[in-house]
Amino acid sequence: MKEKWNRWLPVLFLALFALSRWPGLFPPSFSAAYALVFCAGVYFRGRLAWWLPLGTLLLTDIALNLYYWAHGWNVWDGSVLRYQLCNYAAYAVLFWLGRRFKPQSSFLSLLGGGILGALLFYLITNTASWLFNPFGNPEYAKTFLGWLTALIKGTNGWPQTWEFFRNTLASGGLFTGLFAGAMKLTAPAESPAEKTAGVREPETEADPEEAKA
Repeated sequence: MKEKWNRWLPVLFLALFALSRWPGLFPPSFSAAYALVFCAGVYFRGRLAWWLPLGTLLLTDIALNLYYWAHGWNVWDGSVLRYQLCNYAAYAVLFWLGRRFKPQSSFLSLLGGGILGALLFYLITNTASWLFNPFGNPEYAKTFLGWLTALIKGTNGWPQTWEFFRNTLASGGLFTGLFAGAMKLTAPAESPAEKTAGVREPETEADPEEAKA
């Protein structure tokens, strides 16, 4: 029963993630995406590791684009789509980072990895926002100061980007902790053979008489 639950738990988390992307449900940049892509790199294996999280992201992104397009946003513009491709590049970095960890890694290590992944996502996507400037924000001049503005302040009429940064780190830590904690709680217990695998038997001192033989 425990093994069956462990097999379906990632699918359940991804389904909840898809529902969580409904506009207005969470504060801006407070998302389960960072943690789930990172944890997919840790726990998923084979083709499932790629197509399940990225396929979920792609389908929900298409649905969100249709929603915002219906509300008057020009989300199909080339600069917007290029920016969204950078998001997927950032997700690929998170997945790669997750591959640096193992399911047996400590909970604190996984939590730190999830927070680091969220930080990298923030840096990559905000740099892409400054570089492509899909909505023509005048504050995003192609200078070092313009880049810092994209990372720290943002544009007029929107919350400052440090608030997005706070939400990104908080959600990355929270959802990584929930996902990794659930996986550890439902993981099958190690057998005695697995616990002692690779452990050498202690060497006994040779009998002097046998050594002479």
